[in-house]
Amino acid sequence: MASFASADRTFALDHDGPVAAAGSVPGADDVADRILALPEVAVVRADEASGAPPESWGDRFFFVGEGRRQPFATLVGHDTTGFDDDSRLDRPGVFRLSIELGREEFQRRFGYPPARFADHRSALDFTVLDEIGPHPVYGTHGWACVLNPLRALAEVDRLLGHAHRRALDRHRRALRRRQSRN
Repeated sequence: MASFASADRTFALDHDGPVAAAGSVPGADDVADRILALPEVAVVRADEASGAPPESWGDRFFFVGEGRRQPFATLVGHDTTGFDDDSRLDRPGVFRLSIELGREEFQRRFGYPPARFADHRSALDFTVLDEIGPHPVYGTHGWACVLNPLRALAEVDRLLGHAHRRALDRHRRALRRRQSRN
């Protein structure tokens, strides 16, 4: 078990989940607040009213713009059996932040392009906490993820900023296209 201290708290991480030695470990709501502090971000929480399938209820999708076609980040706290269960999100207190990096940042971060993710997949452990890695399902699309980020928060913030700028650029391009048609 690894342990470390922040300004006012001491934390311990083990392979099964976060353990607070004193104070509390940042949770999914804390990470959501960091994302929502970025300009023009909206969140959609999957639930029965949204028409989402029950296995995705509680998942959060972060968007820029009203179109909400492509999230730039997601927060999930449970597995989807048979589809997305490599992170073992069934462990108590474990959640996953996923971030859309795009091809260039993905390659810069991991040393290979998303198209080569399958070649590296077997060497990856998707259950490790607080380590940024390719997303087990969407790595081929340029997505990264981290379970229960804590020590990785500075890099997570950088990657969220990168993904947010990409989403903001997409949104602004879409607005310009719509305005040029009118």
